[in-house]
Amino acid sequence: MVEFFDEEEFDRKFEEEMRNTNEQLEESIIFAMVGDINTGKSSTINQIVGYECAPTGSMPGYTTEIKKYTYQDNENIIFADTPGLDDIEKKNSEETLKFFKEADVILFFLNAAGTVFSEGEKKYLNLIKKHNKNILFVLNKIDAAEDIDSLVQYVHGHSDSNFKVVPISSKTGQNIEQLKSKIMNILSTKKKDLLFARSIRKKSSIANKWINSATASAAAVGASPIPGSDIVPITGIQVALMVKLATIYNKPISKDRAKELIIATLAGNIGKSIFRQVIKVVPGAGSVAGAGVAGGLTLALGHGLKYAYENDIEVDVEFLRDFTKNYDPDK
Repeated sequence: MVEFFDEEEFDRKFEEEMRNTNEQLEESIIFAMVGDINTGKSSTINQIVGYECAPTGSMPGYTTEIKKYTYQDNENIIFADTPGLDDIEKKNSEETLKFFKEADVILFFLNAAGTVFSEGEKKYLNLIKKHNKNILFVLNKIDAAEDIDSLVQYVHGHSDSNFKVVPISSKTGQNIEQLKSKIMNILSTKKKDLLFARSIRKKSSIANKWINSATASAAAVGASPIPGSDIVPITGIQVALMVKLATIYNKPISKDRAKELIIATLAGNIGKSIFRQVIKVVPGAGSVAGAGVAGGLTLALGHGLKYAYENDIEVDVEFLRDFTKNYDPDK
C-alpha cells in the first residue's frame, strides 16, 4: 500500500459518505416563491433548473392557490408559487402559512424595473419571517433597470439587512449562478445541497465550488507541523469530494475504483501534473491550493474527475495518466 494512505480510514469514510448520500437523495426540497405578478418567478425557475418546468407568461390578478412545479426528472424537488397572503380566503391563507413554515428556501421576488419593495411586499416579509427565516430576495429584471447597487442597498436598508439580495435577470441569465450558489448555502445547512445539485443541468460552478472548498480544507490540514497528522483527515476530505462529484454527475463510483484513483494520485506525478494544468484555467486555483501538496493533489483529483464526468469518459488510472498528457485548457 502507498505510504501516507490510510486504508482503514478510507473504507470507513467511503461507507459513511455513501450512506449519507443515499439518505439525502431520499429527502425532498420545497422552494416557496412569493412575489407579485410579473416578477419573473416562472422564468427564474426555468433558468435555475435548465428545464422548462414552469409555464411562463403573465395573467392579471393574484393566484388563489398554491401552484407546484417539479423537475422533469425529480419529483422530490418542488417549486411552489404561493398566493398573496391578504388577498385570499382565510382558509387558503392558513394553508399558505403552513407551507411557508415547511419550506426549505423562500425565494422572495422583487421587480427591479418596477416599484422595489412596496409596502405590500414589506408586509408579506414581516409575516413570513415570523415563520421561516430561510429567505433569499431575488431582485429580478435588472436588465431593464439602472443603478442596481442602489436598489440592492435599498432592499437591505428596508429589511434590516437580515437576508441576502441576489440581483438577476431571468431573461438573460445574468447572475443565475450566483443565485444557485446562495440557494446551495442554505440547503447545505439542511444537508440537502447534494440532492439539489444533482438535479441541476449545469453543474460546473457547483462542482468547482466543492473542489475549491475541499482543496482549501486539505491544504489547511496539510500545513500541520506534526508529521503524519494529516493522513486521516485528508483521506476523509478526498473521499467526500469523490462521492459528491460522482453523485451529482450520476456516475456511480465503487469503493475499489475510488481507492485506486486516490492511490494513483498520491503515488506519483499524476496529481502534480493535473494540478499544473488546472491552475492555468481555473480562476483562483493557484492561490487556493498554494498552501501545500495536500491542497494541490486534492484540486487535481477533483478537476480530473469533473473533466471526465462532463465529457462522459470512463474514470480509471489510465485516464488520469492520459489526462495529464493530453488535457487542452482551451477546449
